[in-house]
Amino acid sequence: MTTTRKCPICRKPRAAEHAPFCSPRCRDRDLAQWFGDGYAVPGPAATPEDMMGEMQRREGDAD
Repeated sequence: MTTTRKCPICRKPRAAEHAPFCSPRCRDRDLAQWFGDGYAVPGPAATPEDMMGEMQRREGDAD
């Protein structure tokens, strides 16, 4: 038995060309949620100093 995955925004069946969404509208709604702080990654907020240290560490790893 195969189950069809649903769009995480409107719960309609997904469309391959817009996966994991069903349409450009749902894809754009999801992006707007990220831009508008509707979603958040758990954990403490990073300070600018933490972000600079991480960027410097990554630059050092690339050498």
